[in-house]
Parts: sequence; C-alpha cells; structure tokens
Amino acid sequence: MSFSYTRTVRFQDTDAAGVVYFANVLAMCHEAYEASLAASGINLKAFFRNPEVAFPIIHANVDFYRPMFAGDRLTIQLTPQQVTGDEFEIAYQVFSSEVAGKSAAKALTKHVCIDAVTRNRKQLSEELMQWLRVFEI
Repeated sequence: MSFSYTRTVRFQDTDAAGVVYFANVLAMCHEAYEASLAASGINLKAFFRNPEVAFPIIHANVDFYRPMFAGDRLTIQLTPQQVTGDEFEIAYQVFSSEVAGKSAAKALTKHVCIDAVTRNRKQLSEELMQWLRVFEI
C-alpha cells in the first residue's frame, strides 16, 4: 500500500522560467518520506537525530513529464521497498491536479542503513522494517 502526500507548489519552489526547479522535486519527495515516517508512528526528531543509526541517500534520480507551476496542487505517492538487509529504496510518483491521472514526474531514492559513528553498513532497524511493512507493496 503506497503512502500519499499532498502539497501546493509555492513560488519559492520555482525557477526563473516559473516551473518547479528540478532539485525541489527531490525536496518535495523527501517531505513525503518524512510524512510517511510520521504517519507510521515514528518520532521524526528521534529518527533523524539518532546517535546510533543513520539512513543516508546513496542514489537519487528524477524524470519529468510535464511542468509544475506555483499554485499547482501535487499529490506525491511513495512506495518503499527493501533491497537488501541494509538498503531500501523509495519510488515516488508526482501527480498535479492540473493534469488528472497523468504523472508530472517520478523519482527514486536509494538509502543505506549505517552505524552513525563508524559509518559502516548495518542491518535495517526494526523501526524502519515496520515502516516498510506498512507501505511496501
């Protein structure tokens, strides 16, 4: 079951041409990721400030299909998936209310679980595994 996050494009999200700046799509996707963590009961402050474990992004990409403008209402659907014992990825579909049923963009982020001190890989935490079970297909 995927998670849906809704947001309005702000003027600050756009570039000189008036369309969403490419890097801001990833920022919006990260907002959706954070919202999904909170929706599954994870305390965001504790999750992102955990002194023992971290989940850095090791890969990201975005494909654009149509422009998004200030004032557009976006729905971002995310679906996480475990890749290995220490990695997961999140697939995002971005839909604009301006073009019903057609994706405006898609993105993918890949994350790895590491020990926050040694920076060595470690198995995904039970907390994250529970989040995956809630939203994974």
